[in-house]
Amino acid sequence: MPAGREGVEYTKLRSCSHRIALFTKNLCILCDYEFEFLITSAVEDATCNCLKTNIKKSQKLLGFLFEQYSDSPRSRIKKMLQNGSVRVNNKRVTLHSYPLKPGDSVDCSLRAGIITKVNLPFPVLYEDENLIVIDKPAGIATSSIDGSTNIQRIISEFLKDMSKGKIRTYVVHRLDKEVSGVLILAKSEDAMDSLKEKWDETEKHYFALVEGSPENMEGTISSWLIEDNAMKMRSVGEKPGAKFAITHYKTIRQLDNYTLLDVHTETGRKNQIRVHLSDIGCPIVGDRKYGALTDFIRRVRLHACSISFPHPVTGEMITIESEMPKGFLSLKAKDEDYK
Repeated sequence: MPAGREGVEYTKLRSCSHRIALFTKNLCILCDYEFEFLITSAVEDATCNCLKTNIKKSQKLLGFLFEQYSDSPRSRIKKMLQNGSVRVNNKRVTLHSYPLKPGDSVDCSLRAGIITKVNLPFPVLYEDENLIVIDKPAGIATSSIDGSTNIQRIISEFLKDMSKGKIRTYVVHRLDKEVSGVLILAKSEDAMDSLKEKWDETEKHYFALVEGSPENMEGTISSWLIEDNAMKMRSVGEKPGAKFAITHYKTIRQLDNYTLLDVHTETGRKNQIRVHLSDIGCPIVGDRKYGALTDFIRRVRLHACSISFPHPVTGEMITIESEMPKGFLSLKAKDEDYK
């Protein structure tokens, strides 16, 4: 583990192929690598319309990009990385903390995706011709059948206009309306089918701020889940209609009477994390549906911070991460502007 810095908390977060880093104002989860900074000069590759650089010494990818494009705003550089415009050894990489090592080749494409050229009401974390990954805000549904505003409809309307009706979006997975974070949508039925067929290879991590603290610092919760007549999920014994669910959690830090958890799911059942954390006596802050305190109205503190999945065409493993939302750890004695 690296040496600590003032105001920084450290832990380790599992990923499909490597440990990931997620940087936020209040929390910094770091890989325990040591980095040195030295790069070679870059040469222009006119054939692929990109800037290609050979790495001579180890360093983080984002640090390299900041040095390489020192005259560009850092927000633009991060967006270029998030949009999938950067390749390492001919593989697309979106992790800010990706460890570059001697001999690696970094290509920075100058092209952008179709959606990233418009002003969506939420960030686009990654996009190519097959899929789009966005940072979903809390309070809006992934999709709906009642005509209400939802993520799929918003993106589909943009794509329809910009592609003259040739492209639409397909839901690959869902985040509850109350949950924020990384959300994948496909741009074709083939891409959707490919992602769903390999969904067992996908790894998802969430930040969850819960009331109290679990009995164990880390653990696994498993149960059969079924929806009752009140449209609420609950744990039951094995029975017809119930679906088995597995949730892993690990404590990141204690915050007075609350605990910040890293949650990893093996299954993707409706409301799974919310039910399981409530089952162990630690409901998610703001989640009144599953037992959270009702003193104040708060946004549900559950955020999909990372997802790793095989690309539907190339098969290469892609990891997309989302920073912790502003105010996620801040709890004041008053209602929040959230329902």
